[in-house]
Amino acid sequence: MARARPNGDPEVQGAAESEKRGSLVDDAYAAMRSAIRDASFAPGYQASEQEIALRLGMSRTPVHEAAIRLQEDGLVRVLPRKGILILALAPDDMREIYDVVIAMEGRAAELVAALPEAARLAAAQTLDAHTDAMAAAHARGDLPGWGLADAAFHAALIAQARNGRMSRIVQAINDQSHRARMLTLNLRRTLDASIAEHRRIAEAIRAGTADAALDAARQHRIRARNELLPLLDSYGLKHL
Repeated sequence: MARARPNGDPEVQGAAESEKRGSLVDDAYAAMRSAIRDASFAPGYQASEQEIALRLGMSRTPVHEAAIRLQEDGLVRVLPRKGILILALAPDDMREIYDVVIAMEGRAAELVAALPEAARLAAAQTLDAHTDAMAAAHARGDLPGWGLADAAFHAALIAQARNGRMSRIVQAINDQSHRARMLTLNLRRTLDASIAEHRRIAEAIRAGTADAALDAARQHRIRARNELLPLLDSYGLKHL
């Protein structure tokens, strides 16, 4: 029978330290990602790793490792000897992002509508709950609440498709586009349309009509793209 290693064993200590280091990096990644999404770290902001670590109340090493991950996500650029730069988006970036989102979410809706009935109905119920939250926020004039519920709907749609690679890709591009969507919320005039379109997506999933779900999801994002991009142009928003 194998004997348990004593707590002082170098391998045990090494594993514990590695786990702790990984947890600190995860915490730094989550904190920096959140600060970028809510523009606490605004587009174009540049600072040393030490300065960012101080702002977050963390040490420099996990911030450095987190920044490398965020660079892979397209949110920052790590500049040797110059620190970390928070990347801005241009309207052309948003066009590319919507090309990916339209394809991905259409396919996700198709996959969810093809699930077995119990899973499909549960997914539709989850989507309905987020849409209800959107409608309630809209009724009380709560634009940030509407935006959060809208984001939750789209995240749930991707999650229910049960495709890990799709989830990672969409999370990265949603993080990039989040600022633009939140910035233009008060300029958009079709929030009711989004609510109705979300309900159509959920209805198609509930009915198990994969073609209708795909089309509803694609048309929803196409309309949103066709509304958002002209807004960016008309207001001269060249960097987001």
